This record gives sequence, C-alpha cells and structure tokens, in this order.
Amino acid sequence: MATSRSTLHYYLVDHPTITNFEWKPNQTWGASPLFLSTTLFTYLLLTFTLRRVPLTPVSPTVLRLISAAHNLFLLILSLIMAVGCSLSTLSQMPNHRWIFCFPPNHTPPHGPVFFWAHIFYFSKLVEFIDTFLIIISGSNRRLSFLHVYHHSIVVVMCYVWLATSQSLFPVALVTNASVHVLMYAYYLLCAIGYRPWWKVMVTNCQIVQFVFSFLVSGLMLFYHFTGSGCSGFYGWCFNAVFNASLLALFVNFHFKNYARKDKAKAL
Repeated sequence: MATSRSTLHYYLVDHPTITNFEWKPNQTWGASPLFLSTTLFTYLLLTFTLRRVPLTPVSPTVLRLISAAHNLFLLILSLIMAVGCSLSTLSQMPNHRWIFCFPPNHTPPHGPVFFWAHIFYFSKLVEFIDTFLIIISGSNRRLSFLHVYHHSIVVVMCYVWLATSQSLFPVALVTNASVHVLMYAYYLLCAIGYRPWWKVMVTNCQIVQFVFSFLVSGLMLFYHFTGSGCSGFYGWCFNAVFNASLLALFVNFHFKNYARKDKAKAL
C-alpha cells in the first residue's frame, strides 16, 4: 500500500516534468494573449457557423461511441486533476494560509500546483468538443447561451489563474474537477444508453460549487485586507464576477428545467 501511494505521489507530484514546470509568458504552450484570443475566436466562429450549416448526418452508433470515448477521457482526466492538484497543494504549500492566499510577489507560477493549473487550462479546450458533439447530433436546442458562454469564458479564467498567480485557484480547480467527475460520469452513462435518475444532482453540485467558492473567497479577502495582500487579486475579481454570472445562469437553468416541472407535477 505504501509503495502504491509513493508511486502515485511520484507521478502526480514529484515527477521532474511536474516539479520543474514553469509558466513563461509567450514561451510556455498557450501562455500568450494571441493564443488565447485566437482559440476563443476559432471556437466561437465554428460554433455559430456550424450550427447554421447543414451537416452530413452521423450514424447514431458512431456518435454514441465518440461521445462515450470523449466523456470517459474527461472523466478520468478530471479525477486525475483533482487528485493531482490536491496532493500537489499539500506538498507545495508552506502553511495552510497558502491554500487561500498566495504571498504577493513571492509566488512565481512554477511547481506542481501550477502544472495542474496548466493541464486544467488545456482540458477546457478539450471540452470544446462537447459543443461540436451537440451540433453534429442535431440537438441545437441544447446549445444554450449558458453552454457557449461557460465554455468560452472558463478558458479565459484558467489563463488568468496562471498569468497572475491567482490566489485560491487550487481550491477552485479541485472542486470544479470533482464536479466534472460526476458530470462526465452522467454523460458517459447516457452515451452508452443508460440515463441515470440523478441528472438534477449534476446541476445542484455545480450551483453548490459556486456558492462554496464565494464562501472561501471571504477567507481570502480577509487575508488580503488584513495582511500584506494576496497574489493575483485583480485576477480573482474577474473570477468572482464570472462565477457570479454562472451562478445566476445555473440557478435560472435549474428553475426552468426542474423547479417548474416539479410544480407542474404537483398540480
């Protein structure tokens, strides 16, 4: 058992690729405003173009296989990121305060925690495939503003985490990746023909995630304004506004899709 734990720790924390990782603006893959803006422009252009262009129908069986493989990959990756970032945080932090407030001007973006932030950043690009699976399936009604907005801005958020050494992102990464384990497990089961009863739990967990982020942000703000500050504070401000908008959109989605249905059943 001890050998298994040490092996896991080595490949998720102590491997040279992970410990020596460093985010270098305009050098590290994806570490430039040009890469970010080009990626987002391409995603939005393809999304709004393809949904209006008649596409050759894809066999339902092939579509299910592609969807299952995609969801399985992201499920496993989300689990690895959640565990990897958790172990890396415990390994890299000098004290418990560090989890919530990186020391300003003393937290360069390198080491295991920032490695997993980089992986998380690129996982959000892989999640663009969610959109194109919806388009080729012909279910354009599922291509909501919430879906496109969330997939677009979350990439910017991840870039800001790394570019500003933003405090609190390890907590956000672990909670988001954990929720995505549940979400992609649900989508995987749907893709193989089994529709679980707990769809509402996915939305509820996403809402709880945002509420939790605001609660722990209170601790970060306390450290920021009662001490020497926290690294990446303006990055956190952007993140807070984004999370607030997502919380409002997810609550609205929950009301439209679940609360109204429950009320109709009661009548």
